[in-house]
Amino acid sequence: MKKLYGVIGLGRFGGSVCLELAREGFEVLALDRDEDRVNEFKDIATHAVIGDSMDEQTLIDLGFKNIDHVIVAIGDNVHASILTTLILEELGIKRITVKAQNDYHEKILNKIGADHVVHPERDMGKRIAHSIVSSNILDYIELSDEYSVVEVKVGSKMNDKTIQELDVRARFGCNIVAIKRGKDVNVSPMADEILKLGDILIVIGSDKDISRFEKKLVIEE
Repeated sequence: MKKLYGVIGLGRFGGSVCLELAREGFEVLALDRDEDRVNEFKDIATHAVIGDSMDEQTLIDLGFKNIDHVIVAIGDNVHASILTTLILEELGIKRITVKAQNDYHEKILNKIGADHVVHPERDMGKRIAHSIVSSNILDYIELSDEYSVVEVKVGSKMNDKTIQELDVRARFGCNIVAIKRGKDVNVSPMADEILKLGDILIVIGSDKDISRFEKKLVIEE
């Protein structure tokens, strides 16, 4: 089954995450108290709803109990961020990612059940969205509006296969420019190089091609 994502707070950060997840083809339930923000995303998210995330019954009624991963991207209201995270934890959400305002806020979020805390001033929404989709996507760096470099961990789909067998360049238009294995880095690896679980690949390509590569070979079912 396709994963379901929830995004609470549709400001610059939350909106960026919502947009990227939607672009990647995932179902997204977006929630914000501001009607104008919700209207901006009604044709982007699967469902965009006006509501108060500090009201537990509202989250239950909207079906948040069925969401696999919720991103709490509430703006400057630290109280709302903390209370929302607590409610989601009590609802048994599998994974909760929360935007922190500062280091103290992060400490509190870690203590009350956040699985992953991010600082938007250090992490772009697009970069975080890719790491949310799969734990095998370790980093995502934009080179331009259309091209990026992604750092991915070899999982079961690529294990024990050579670069030639995977034929990443022909199938997806991407290039594997390096392989990191432990402390060793192999730049411009040969076609007969056999990939092993845990190897880290540095892949470069257009955003569209990288997205196809991730869906086929990186994201585990």
